[in-house]
Amino acid sequence: MTAIKDDFLATARAAANLLRDPAVAAAWDKPSALAEFRVSGLAGHLAYQILIISRILNSPVPEEPTISLLDHYGRAEWIGKSVDDDFNVRIREGGEQVAADGPEALAALVDATVEELSDGLPRAENRPVRVPLWGPWSLLLDDLLVTRMMELAVHSDDLAVSVGVPTPPIPATAVDTVVDLLSRLAVRRHGATNVLRAFSRAERAPAGIAAF
Repeated sequence: MTAIKDDFLATARAAANLLRDPAVAAAWDKPSALAEFRVSGLAGHLAYQILIISRILNSPVPEEPTISLLDHYGRAEWIGKSVDDDFNVRIREGGEQVAADGPEALAALVDATVEELSDGLPRAENRPVRVPLWGPWSLLLDDLLVTRMMELAVHSDDLAVSVGVPTPPIPATAVDTVVDLLSRLAVRRHGATNVLRAFSRAERAPAGIAAF
């Protein structure tokens, strides 16, 4: 099993543990820390990052051309969109649909999927895969797992903050992978000088270097 697969599974388990936290169920119908997202929809969106991998592993190899991880984000239409953009509205609606059966059912589904992936993912070939929401391209499985690992790490923090619990820790190697991706995307968006200043020079740091 590749290190990426191992780290994805560890990050997925951390997210699954968070989804089982009673604080999530207690805040289910309340607003989340993200604009226009309820806790329920955010929990569903977090869960989707795990559930989609199971579906993808059972899908045929796509015919769409395979591109690099950074090229994937270069083509992503959602980056920079407002919360009211149709794409982001669909994301929120999709999260609510995933969570429609309630917190206990969602946590149970995620637990079962993580158990399934723990058995199947280590044996999966690093082949082209794609998410149906994408445009006409595919990624290698390991690159897709990096994208989902980033989503899991970021949205686990969002959900934890939303319900008032500590952000679940993930392995240092997973943090390295996620921070490396976000750093590269931040450089692409803000330029190398601004990112270097933000990391090393408080007196010259820009107001923000968010990757998205």
